[in-house]
Amino acid sequence: MRKPVVRSAYRSHVYRFLLTRQWLITMLIALLLIPATIELGFWQLHRHETRVARNELIGKALTAAPVPFDTLSPTPGFAVPTDLTWHAVTATGQYDPAHEFVVRKRTDSNGTIGYFVVTPMKLSDGRGTVLVNRGWVASGDTATVYPSVPAAPTGEVTLTGRLRADETSSSWIKDRAGLPDRQFNLINTEQQAKETGATLLGGYLELAATNPAPADQPQLIPEPNHSDIGPHMAYAIQWWLFTTMIPVGVWILIRREVKDRAKEAGEAEVPLAAVPA
Repeated sequence: MRKPVVRSAYRSHVYRFLLTRQWLITMLIALLLIPATIELGFWQLHRHETRVARNELIGKALTAAPVPFDTLSPTPGFAVPTDLTWHAVTATGQYDPAHEFVVRKRTDSNGTIGYFVVTPMKLSDGRGTVLVNRGWVASGDTATVYPSVPAAPTGEVTLTGRLRADETSSSWIKDRAGLPDRQFNLINTEQQAKETGATLLGGYLELAATNPAPADQPQLIPEPNHSDIGPHMAYAIQWWLFTTMIPVGVWILIRREVKDRAKEAGEAEVPLAAVPA
């Protein structure tokens, strides 16, 4: 009847090393890692959900029936909301090449650095002027010289494209002063309105097609990829699997320590039944 007491006392003696400073620190780290990795998993899950929602928004916008640009962005300074971004739009008018400018450090579909060419278009209905991103051109020999740009079509043209919000400074794009003439870091209607005095409707048109089609034009910007959901769900699962491995790993370390200590003390071969009652 006293064997359970002996077994309990034996186990208490064997696992007493868990009260040492080294093992208390190890256990504390493990306890801190568990909620941290769970939270990291949810962070990746939320990124996955955001990516999926963005893809659905872009896909719905791109397949919507095109509407006139000025019906979605009716006034100067209009802040294009997220649910209207990428919506298919049209615009009819005449380009204003005198106020054309380029946007620095932009890449084509192959990652080559060059410029976006942005030309204002005066709408035929007289409701204002729209900034049109006509596409990408390669950098010239030097960044201080205005690059070689295909001329904008003359006369009245009709454009189809995608509605985009004004660009602002962010972690990956900085608005710096002191740039060469007609070179900017942002496509921003407020900035250009101050430069030119034109009445610019908020946001801009990212060109997809021109009617009539020009003989030469900058490289059109392709539609955004809205099918790739990214690796975030896989990362979330990896973090949660790592969470389950933490207690398992700690238990394996404890058992290994018990065996090593028993071997050193010469107790590994002593069965519990041999302990006197």
